[in-house]
Amino acid sequence: MAGTDPTLTVVIPTHDRHEELEGAVESALAQTISDVEVVVVDDASARPVQPPRHPRVRCVRLETNSGVAAARNAGLAAARGHWVTFLDDDNRLLPDMAATSLAAVERASLPPPVAVVSAIDVVGEGGRLLDRRIPATHPRGDHFFLETAPSNLSHMTKDTLVAPRDLLRSVGGFDPSFPIRELSDLFLRLNPVCSIVGIPTVTTQLTRTEGPRASRDPVRLERGFWQLVEKHRPLFESHREGYAEALLGHARMSLVAGPRRAVVPAIARAVRVAPRHTLAIVLDPRRAAALVRTWQSSG
Repeated sequence: MAGTDPTLTVVIPTHDRHEELEGAVESALAQTISDVEVVVVDDASARPVQPPRHPRVRCVRLETNSGVAAARNAGLAAARGHWVTFLDDDNRLLPDMAATSLAAVERASLPPPVAVVSAIDVVGEGGRLLDRRIPATHPRGDHFFLETAPSNLSHMTKDTLVAPRDLLRSVGGFDPSFPIRELSDLFLRLNPVCSIVGIPTVTTQLTRTEGPRASRDPVRLERGFWQLVEKHRPLFESHREGYAEALLGHARMSLVAGPRRAVVPAIARAVRVAPRHTLAIVLDPRRAAALVRTWQSSG
């Protein structure tokens, strides 16, 4: 790629997970389009990571462990591609992720600029399919997960974001003060200035296995959710149905990972915020079945 900028940069933050990292990098290098670069951000691993030696792979090392938001920002700052996506080290891109996402940009008729999210398969031990999440589309000016979407579509596909590098930089990248929910915060700042096209093609596999995860830390879950609400309170209060769904989502995650004492207060608040909408979700068998699948595949 000497002398030319790649089309897409895949940013992979990692910390002390050497075995998982190799598979993530390989999945990024296996894209069906060739001008994809990989930027690995080593978030101060105890033993510096050594990604596969490849002309399209670069490594940025942080000397102090700073968290996933700061690591993603470091990768965004180093990115040379016009487009950027972010990949956790235990997840995998399918080979046509880049080509499928960029083709969707070309076809898009929504107001520019345009970003893309695509479908996700959540897999457990032995590759067992736990859930398939199909994203919704939101034109520029929306607020993504605070907008209502059909019950068969999901807002839990933010991991597949492919967006213009310069636009991500212009909105400030990720807020490093968030211990979790940093993607939700980004989308609430991104969608008002960027159309987000959802495509039904599965492009990414999320792995859910036993073991510690930041997204299952009960302290981080509780702190991150309410930090998100406080930062964007006017938006939450002006999107009451979306706020209620976010509260139900927080209740779901609290049931999965804790603190379980947060489950009932979150549901009660959802009822107060949007009573009819909340009861319609809770009493709809299809929505209930979807929630069960999400409980099993969240974390």
